Amino acid sequence: MVDQIIKDTERKMTHTIEKARENFSTIRTGRANPQMLDQIMVDYYGTPTPLAHVATVAAPEPRLLTITPWEKSTLGPIEKAITKSEINLNPTNDGVMIRLKVPEMTEERRKEMVKTLKKKAEEERVAIRNVRREAIDHVKALEKKKEISEDDVKRAELQLQKVTDKFIQELDKLEKTKETEVMAI
Repeated sequence: MVDQIIKDTERKMTHTIEKARENFSTIRTGRANPQMLDQIMVDYYGTPTPLAHVATVAAPEPRLLTITPWEKSTLGPIEKAITKSEINLNPTNDGVMIRLKVPEMTEERRKEMVKTLKKKAEEERVAIRNVRREAIDHVKALEKKKEISEDDVKRAELQLQKVTDKFIQELDKLEKTKETEVMAI
């Protein structure tokens, strides 16, 4: 029973790490990366749809992204979604595709991006700790029902802490790697 709780906890924490990886990929580094646009939702016939589901995104040059919609009628909504987004890039629409020039980042902008990264990383750390707390609450509920002993609770808490530490460490590595990437000129 406790083993199942720990497996569920690991699964949830793995999901949190994957979410962090996705979130970190949207942070600009000064190089064009199609993943920068992963969070952009386009109004596609009244339905919010991920950009990748309505267009092809490519990075033909280190500082250029091109977006080629599958239907020309979506050029306007794509351009509007990019303009509204938080990526701070100005789309250029030539009637066939949209081009996004990724400007060289200033030192000040890099530091701002690192602050954003640290904020997102802390949110993910809190999510991991919340998963641990829920698991511990679940274990304690089993103890109250007299399904497990007090010693089992202590062992479970230690195991859950080890799992939590492992995932926090993995998140720290992701954060450090992305910070290095952002600060590289």
